[in-house]
Amino acid sequence: MATNISDHSVLNNGVKMPWLGLGVWKAKDGEEVTGAVRSAIESGYRSIDTAAVYGNEVGVGEGIRQAGIDRDQLFITTKVWNADQGYDSTLKAFDESVKRLGIETLDLYLIHWPVKGKYVETWRALEKLYRDGYVRAIGVSNFHTHHLEDLRQNSEIIPAVNQVEFHPLLTQKELLGYCQENGIQMEAWSPLMQGNLDHPLLVELGQKYGKSPAQIIIRWDLEKKVVTIPKSITPARIAQNADVFDFSLTAEDVEKINALNENKRFGADPDNFNF
Repeated sequence: MATNISDHSVLNNGVKMPWLGLGVWKAKDGEEVTGAVRSAIESGYRSIDTAAVYGNEVGVGEGIRQAGIDRDQLFITTKVWNADQGYDSTLKAFDESVKRLGIETLDLYLIHWPVKGKYVETWRALEKLYRDGYVRAIGVSNFHTHHLEDLRQNSEIIPAVNQVEFHPLLTQKELLGYCQENGIQMEAWSPLMQGNLDHPLLVELGQKYGKSPAQIIIRWDLEKKVVTIPKSITPARIAQNADVFDFSLTAEDVEKINALNENKRFGADPDNFNF
């Protein structure tokens, strides 16, 4: 049970990954994302999640430097974009990402989407980066169970992480079960449903626990042993999102939130995307 912002999951290769991180999707490069990263680290966050396609890796790197804490205290994630998938092109994309970030070793490198006919070859490149010591852990994003099974049968290393859309309206029960049974850490993107927080149950539980609906969801993620990376660029909201370690939900309330599932996606279906 996560009781402190410094608490972490232990990945299947022994690497420690914080349960809570900052997501920076849609945060503009420059002072907007730099300020968000700096604020998050000042609020106790040690995990920052970006991606090449976000176009803000330079600003993320600047925020890390401005925060002024030792690099080995941080957990930095980025992702290879779809257009760069393939063996050689992934290795090149990685070099460009770490150069923009201004770091030498990445903590976690993910395949952003399961591009048909390419993700197995892309995974081979991630395996090389891992074996050569450039990445501490490798994983995937937006992979369904059948994508993970395909990788398992055609590769040597099991992904350490699967980052997927996960929230009360999309609980991904079967996928979560598969990941937990196979030692793959599930991680939630868009945990706050892109701001759709006005569900009566979440409001009711917020009043019960003296927390916001957003804090209720983040705590629910943690109770389900799902790493979570809520996105914000507002210092006060970044701090508020981290204020979730002084309470826990009852098992009954966890089940009430589970029951909100509608299999509703705010993003694309990994079996049907065209980017």
